[in-house]
Amino acid sequence: MNNLTLIATHLSQGTLKAVLVGAPSDISPPAIEITHHGKPLSGLTIEATRDKKGEWNLHLPIPPELLSDGVQTLLFTDPSNGATLGSFTILCGDALDEDIRAEMALLRAELDLLKSAFRRHCRESVR
Repeated sequence: MNNLTLIATHLSQGTLKAVLVGAPSDISPPAIEITHHGKPLSGLTIEATRDKKGEWNLHLPIPPELLSDGVQTLLFTDPSNGATLGSFTILCGDALDEDIRAEMALLRAELDLLKSAFRRHCRESVR
């Protein structure tokens, strides 16, 4: 299962949805482990896609106790060899407000710097 790729992960109505591509068999689902802080999460369902061979739909209901302030990362791994297939990050709570505001302020400052450098370049190239 070394050629597995996790794509199109998103969260909808409390369920994490993803597509796993490159599974060698359409008969039995590949073994996938999802962990949060090193602890495996239960409730994962894997079903074959109807249209494409070697693709599997993954559905994981997000446990309410997982949602708390800060950044929560779910890690998708292949239990046979420990290879990381992908990750999914959930951001929650008031703790992020200041982080996001600081990041926006930094982006605005960088944009202002780029604007002034661009204007200076335009003025100098016209002369």
